[in-house]
Amino acid sequence: MKGPEFLKYINPVLTALQLNGGAGDSSDIIDQVIDKLGIGEDELEETTANGQSRIRNQIQWARFYLFKAGLIDNTQRGIWRLTNEGLDKKLNDHDVYTLFKSVHDSVKKTSTSKVQKTEPKFENIATEDEEHSVGLINIIQNLSPSGFEKLCKRLLTEIGINEIIITGGSGDQGIDGKGIVKLNDVVSLNIVFQCKRYKETVSPHHVRDFRGAMQGRGEKGLIITTGRFTKEAKNEANRDGVTPIELIDGARLVELFEKYHLGLKPVTVFEIDQEFFKSFN
Repeated sequence: MKGPEFLKYINPVLTALQLNGGAGDSSDIIDQVIDKLGIGEDELEETTANGQSRIRNQIQWARFYLFKAGLIDNTQRGIWRLTNEGLDKKLNDHDVYTLFKSVHDSVKKTSTSKVQKTEPKFENIATEDEEHSVGLINIIQNLSPSGFEKLCKRLLTEIGINEIIITGGSGDQGIDGKGIVKLNDVVSLNIVFQCKRYKETVSPHHVRDFRGAMQGRGEKGLIITTGRFTKEAKNEANRDGVTPIELIDGARLVELFEKYHLGLKPVTVFEIDQEFFKSFN
């Protein structure tokens, strides 16, 4: 296919959303594309200059161009949703390249921030609604272990977990804290959690070790990481016949910090609607 490498993800993203009913959590859609294309862990470990997964960054570029082409809307952070046009759209390789050229030329012509003298390298996508994500994760990863545990406690408190106690230490056996989730006025669950400031992936053995440590200490487990979970780790977390464990990776962590406005100040960003002004020409 002609054009930048990320164009090969345009159709997989479009198809995944169509098969998903037209919308889906961004992390889930990215995982579906990765699974569909059979991309291995070695490829997923390759990173861009700022530490992002190269493959996931390429898929984000595909999403960005679909948005600029009017096939995906941008109304809700963390959710990819097809527009009415995108719901039934079918693209061949020529259509994908035409879409790319149309959007690319339009972005260059309407850019008001700076004059673009060279072609972009498509290495790190940094749209207004996403550029803070990498910075936030970098800040969290550079916290001390105890600082990260305290930050997780603050987040879990905002979510609604009660009576949280940090238990991390040399004898914690992989348990960093515990709390209580109240389901209603009379029923509650004991939850135990683990906090990992990982830059790399979390593998299945980490999930199995945590499950072993939580036996007899809680009815529900939670692992929070700044990295990401492998497909095998996710399967292990929800394996039949064992206690399920909830997983929060770096992408989900950013979404939760946004939702509860923790360490992030919401701002309003305006984009020129060229179509609006055409009727006045």
